[in-house]
Amino acid sequence: MAKSLSPKAENPRDFLNTDSLLAEDELLLRDTVQRYVNDKILPDVGEWFDEGVFPHKEVAKAVGDLGLLGMHLEGYGCAGSSAMMYGLACMELEAGDSGLRSFVSVQGSLAMFPIWAYGSEEHKEEWLPGMAAGSLIGCFGLTEPDSGSDPSSMRTNAKQDPSGDWVLNGTKMWITNGSIADVAIVWAKTDGGIRGFVVPTDSPGFSAPVIGRKVSLRASVTSELIMDNVRLPEAAALPGVASMRGPLSCLNEARFGILFGAVGAARACYEAALDYANSREQFGGPISRFQLTQQRLVDMMIQVQRGTLVAYHLGRMKDDGGLGPAQVSFGKKDNVAMSLRVAREARSLLGANGITTEYPVIRHMNNLESVYTYEGTNEIHTLMMGQALTGHNAFS
Repeated sequence: MAKSLSPKAENPRDFLNTDSLLAEDELLLRDTVQRYVNDKILPDVGEWFDEGVFPHKEVAKAVGDLGLLGMHLEGYGCAGSSAMMYGLACMELEAGDSGLRSFVSVQGSLAMFPIWAYGSEEHKEEWLPGMAAGSLIGCFGLTEPDSGSDPSSMRTNAKQDPSGDWVLNGTKMWITNGSIADVAIVWAKTDGGIRGFVVPTDSPGFSAPVIGRKVSLRASVTSELIMDNVRLPEAAALPGVASMRGPLSCLNEARFGILFGAVGAARACYEAALDYANSREQFGGPISRFQLTQQRLVDMMIQVQRGTLVAYHLGRMKDDGGLGPAQVSFGKKDNVAMSLRVAREARSLLGANGITTEYPVIRHMNNLESVYTYEGTNEIHTLMMGQALTGHNAFS
C-alpha cells in the first residue's frame, strides 16, 4: 500500500514546496547566494539604481570568491557546477537586481564560454583563471546600432593584412560591462565567415564610451564599443568556430540563466507585495484581508511557482543533455513575460509606495523591460518556437 503522507502547511513563499525538487548541494548553493544577496546587495542596490552606479570591483571579487563566474565551465579555475546550480545562482542574483545577474551572465556565458568552447589553449590559460576569480572582467560584442535581432547583418569587419595581423573596424552597441572590461569578445565578418576575436580593451583604437540616460538596468554598466583600426595578432581569432553558430551558442547559454533569473525578480516582487499587504492597514485592518487583494496575491504566487517549475524542468533537461535552443526560448519568453506581469501587479498593489526605490518592485519592473528585449526579443523567441513547431523559417 502507498504510504500516506501527512498534510504540510502551505508556505506562502514556496506554496508547492518546490525546494523538495532540489538536492542538498543545490539547496546549499542556493542559500549561500541568497545570503550574499541579502547581506551585501539588497541594503545598497536601491541607491546604486538611483545613482546609476555599479561597484564592479567589489562585486566581481565577491562573486568570484563564491565561485559563480563561469561556474558551469570545467577547469581553468572554474567551478564545474551543474546547469541547475548555475540557474539557481542566477535566480538568487536577479532576486537582488537584474544588473547583478547580468554582470555574472555576461562574464560567464558570453565572455568566458566562447573562450572555453572555441578558444585556443593559450586563450584559455591567459584569460579564464583571472575571469573566474573576478580579477579580470569580460564583455561580449555582437549587437550593433543597425544590427540587433539580425546579427548576421553586422558591419563590423576584420581583415588580415600581409603580415597576418587582423585589423578590426566597427561599432557595437548595448554592451554590458563594456566600459569596465579588460577583454572583449568581438564578433566580426571576415572573408572566412563570422569570427570571434579576443580583444584586450587597452588595444590602440579600442574605446568603450558609457551609454547614459537609462531608466532600466541602472545598476549596470552599458556601453558602446568602437574599434578604429584595432590591430590584433593572428592568434587573437577564436580558432574553434567560423559562423553564426559561435555567437548564437553563447546567447543560448546566457538565455538559460535569464529564464531562471526572471523567476527570482518575480519572486522578489511577489514577496514584497505579500509583506506589504500584511502590514499596510486601511479601513481598520491589513489590506490582505480583502478579497481583491487576496486574488491578486494568489495570481502572483501561481505565476511565480509555475515559472519556478519551468526553470527547474529545463535545468534538469540541460544537465541530462536534452535541452534544445527552442526549449530555452520557451523558458526565456514565458518566464520573462510572467515576471513583468507580476512586477506590474505588485507595483499596483503597493500603490504610490510602489513607485519609489524604497521598495524593490519598480526597480525590478524597469529592469525587466530590458530583460524582455535583450538576449533575443520576445518576438524572436516566438519565431524560434514557431519554426520548431511548423518546420518553416519565418526569418527569411
